[in-house]
Amino acid sequence: MDLGIAGRKALVCASSKGLGRACAEKLAEAGCEVVVNGRGRDSAEATAADIRNATGAKVTAVAADVASPEGQAALFAACPQPDILVTNNLGPPPRPYGEVNRQQMLEGVTGSMVAPIELIQKALEHMVVNKFGRIVNITSGGVLMPQTNLEVSCAARAGLTAFLTTVARSVAPHNVTINFLLPGAFDTDRLKSLFETNARRHNTTPEAMRAQRVETIPAKRIGRPEEFGAACAFLCSAHAGFITGHNLLIDGGAFPAAFA
Repeated sequence: MDLGIAGRKALVCASSKGLGRACAEKLAEAGCEVVVNGRGRDSAEATAADIRNATGAKVTAVAADVASPEGQAALFAACPQPDILVTNNLGPPPRPYGEVNRQQMLEGVTGSMVAPIELIQKALEHMVVNKFGRIVNITSGGVLMPQTNLEVSCAARAGLTAFLTTVARSVAPHNVTINFLLPGAFDTDRLKSLFETNARRHNTTPEAMRAQRVETIPAKRIGRPEEFGAACAFLCSAHAGFITGHNLLIDGGAFPAAFA
């Protein structure tokens, strides 16, 4: 299927690995010029080279912290007028809610709510003038079903969702869409880290924690990042212009409700 976005410029945050990388790969396959981003220069450059070699697309690497003003400036220096923006950032580490202090809460809200809003503010003007824009925010299944010890992450991402659903409707007349991808359990370093943390807490093994999680998923498996990336690429496509302000939950059926 031709997604109709060949030649579009895509800025994909936190994309040197994990779900962000999967999104960058699928956008490059669709013919986009892609900016990939990671905090470490070596990992960002390696990812850019891998995607470039696999797809033949123009791929630029930017080492930057997307939550910092300097990092955001570096991203937009590399791609001043993106047609596609995928916001993403590593969430705060798991902690019992009673141990979370003010500074940790502020850092979590800055990284998972404020930073994406700032990035979108910088991208919207060009998108509105150009009458094309696709914004996809990678949040979490925890927006709909908050998880123990991830209260800061879930709350910040839920706040981002509430903020941007109103913005989505204000820019919809200009063929600019804003949507949210909510991952469940995907095979990423982040998930492995959570299994390791929970294993220590419960005096068991990461493998046991993984098996326990799989049992809660009707699909009986962990998601593959490329599945997530494909969903992102479709939401960024020319065919998705009538989809905006929505949460797409990708979790193998784990959310136990008829209506999200």
